[in-house]
Amino acid sequence: MFGHVKQDTVAGVVVFLVALPLCLGIAIACGVPPVSGLIAGIVGGLVVPFISRSPLSVTGPAAGLTSIVLVEVQALGGIPPFLTAVMIAGVLQFLLGVLRSGRFSALVPSAVIKGMLAAIGITIVWKQLPVAFGASGGLADIPSQLHSGAILIAAVSLVILFGWKQTPLARYPTISPALVVVVISSLLAEFLRGSSALGLGPAHYVDVPLGGLNALYSALPRPDLGAIANPATWMAGATIAIVASIETLLSVQAVDRLDPLKRHSPPDRELLAQGTANAVSGALGGLPVTAVIVRSGANVAAGARERLSALTHGILLLVAVLFAGALLNKIPLAALAAVLIQVGLNLCKPALFATQVKLGVTQLLPFAITIAAVLALDLLKGVIVGIFVGITFVLYENSKRAVVAVRDETGTWRMRFRRDGTFVSKPGIVSTLDEVDDGERVIIDGSGEYIDHDVKEVLATFMADAKHRNINVTLVGIDLTHAQAGGGH
Repeated sequence: MFGHVKQDTVAGVVVFLVALPLCLGIAIACGVPPVSGLIAGIVGGLVVPFISRSPLSVTGPAAGLTSIVLVEVQALGGIPPFLTAVMIAGVLQFLLGVLRSGRFSALVPSAVIKGMLAAIGITIVWKQLPVAFGASGGLADIPSQLHSGAILIAAVSLVILFGWKQTPLARYPTISPALVVVVISSLLAEFLRGSSALGLGPAHYVDVPLGGLNALYSALPRPDLGAIANPATWMAGATIAIVASIETLLSVQAVDRLDPLKRHSPPDRELLAQGTANAVSGALGGLPVTAVIVRSGANVAAGARERLSALTHGILLLVAVLFAGALLNKIPLAALAAVLIQVGLNLCKPALFATQVKLGVTQLLPFAITIAAVLALDLLKGVIVGIFVGITFVLYENSKRAVVAVRDETGTWRMRFRRDGTFVSKPGIVSTLDEVDDGERVIIDGSGEYIDHDVKEVLATFMADAKHRNINVTLVGIDLTHAQAGGGH
């Protein structure tokens, strides 16, 4: 961890500057105290580097869990039972790591993951729009709670964020556009303070407890351990564990691709680290955490080489909470809403939808159905629906394309298995065999492919019928010794 102290310390400062507004903004988007987001960032920085072996990934509260937190806090009756669910999620993640389950994340179809992230992006945007307009409720409350000062600050922030790539500062990866937004919006809010029309009220600012460690400890929410007896708490914990594990492993894979040294991060070790961090974060009143691609990407761009950069960012977050609370409380919520709106729009940008359309119906439908299911139900149920839809398309494609059949110039049917013949393939195989007319010759070649018993029974039935239809059948590479005619119907 300490092999590149200079580079990693500089990178840690950069990641801290990126993480600070995101920790605050994600907590506010989740409807929990801002300090819970900061605690999650601190725990992610101080706990994970000592257990993980991912050299460049950075852990903290993730936008991808926002919709889960929003739903579960309400469903469980408040923050204390939700924190218990976060602790349960940490234990479950740790067990997944012990059971070496990291590799199974690859089983989730790509279209479903993209749909899940797009649905999360849509949720973030619609939840942050009222904050950007100065309202404290939902979209319906915007007209009655409209605040001109909040709108101005959000608009300026969005212009900076979306125009950043066109400015000379974009050439310096160590400068965080989110931090620039926070600084400029805080100065603008201070300038507008005296205006009766544009001045922000106390409810429009971040609220971090002041007074050092004792004040921080007193302000933190506590987990309600009695909620362990509630099955809904365990379901919430399982949901967090599954989604956080998937997001973590995907982020770690992406960061490994960005690593200039091309190192590989052990996925099971990462689950152990994330599980420990979530258990600690929940116990201390923090949000659930994952490895986060935005912060990790900034870490790589800043020249990090080892886990010391993530540790440095955690230390700086702790220092900021303990000694810079007064400055943090000058940050307008509208500016953080703008940062999160940009994050949300990046997750559900139109180019993603256009790509899925180009890939065809087998990718578009699982993607679209996952989005609809996540928005209509919740994140875990939506992902499960998407996985089932994805599996259905895989089964359909396998059922109709297992066998290729052509009739050559002599009138002989040549059928060849181009993939394993399983029960999934039976409908397509039966359909192909039905095309053979009486008196024809058929060569069925299964060389080099696995043919299961169900398919062998289909072939045995066809051969039994072929005797009565004067069809000449030759099998190549298929043994029907134990297959009985009629058993396949």
